[in-house]
Amino acid sequence: MPLTGIRVLDLTRLLPGPFCTMLLADMGADVIKVEEPSTGDYMRWTPPLVDGQSALFNAINRNKRSLTLNLKSDAGRDLLLRLVERSDVLVEGNRPGVMDRLGLGWPVLHARNPALVMCSITGYGQDGPMALRAGHDINYVATAGVLGLNGAQGGPPMPLAVQVGDIGAGGLQPAVAILGALVGVQRGDQGRWLDVSMTDGAVSWLALALAQQGAGEEVGRGDHRLTGRYACYRVYACRGQGARAPGDGSGVSIADAIGVGAGPGRAGALLRARPRPERGGVASADRCSRPRRKCSSRRRGPTRGADAGRLAQARCARAGRAHG
Repeated sequence: MPLTGIRVLDLTRLLPGPFCTMLLADMGADVIKVEEPSTGDYMRWTPPLVDGQSALFNAINRNKRSLTLNLKSDAGRDLLLRLVERSDVLVEGNRPGVMDRLGLGWPVLHARNPALVMCSITGYGQDGPMALRAGHDINYVATAGVLGLNGAQGGPPMPLAVQVGDIGAGGLQPAVAILGALVGVQRGDQGRWLDVSMTDGAVSWLALALAQQGAGEEVGRGDHRLTGRYACYRVYACRGQGARAPGDGSGVSIADAIGVGAGPGRAGALLRARPRPERGGVASADRCSRPRRKCSSRRRGPTRGADAGRLAQARCARAGRAHG
């Protein structure tokens, strides 16, 4: 495995840090989970429980070993420093300043092992006006601007069903940064301290939305490229199929239904096929009365340009109700 021989000390708990170190463990790293005596990682007793064990904890802590250390005691601190001497990575998720108060800050760890990569995962980074503020995934994505884009047009923001801040910005991206730092150490560099802000990471997931806005395109809740602006990227209820997305292999293919062939003009034609304004809200409430096989079998010559939008609405209207 690519990370065989790499030892990682995992001082984190709950979701972001454990997800990060799980990715490293899956690649072969020897991950040692360091937990507080008596309580351990809170996720251990978070329901649902299966045979007395948390299904959530087991899902993100596979392939790891664990031990308990009281880092507030001299003995616990000394034992961790001995482990640091023989480790490649240390991941922690405490608030800024906690590791220093424990006598385990970056200067101390770097002095014991100059090749060590230390990764600190926090909500808002190690400094700044919000550094010491507590938070959860919903706070980080709200501050970043991700939450404000999710929801129906004209309605309130809706929490996402997956944790973009915790898993994406606090789990996946730190793992990538750690791998990059390890490559640097292998090339002769010293170890480094990675300051990971989950809020900053969530902002990076808005790269395309920010680029679109910067170019003058309107980016609004429920009315941008991924949330209902275009007919080709919405969810529709089809008879006998339930709610399906165009192109998923089991629902209506919008491109086939309106006769848009392959080629350079395909994307432009689909983007001009806008949902009917009077339908507004939820596309999945619109229902096509035609069986799927009849809709998807309508293949005609390529249609490009503005005609595609009018053709989409006309054909859907003739089918009984609007697709969108």
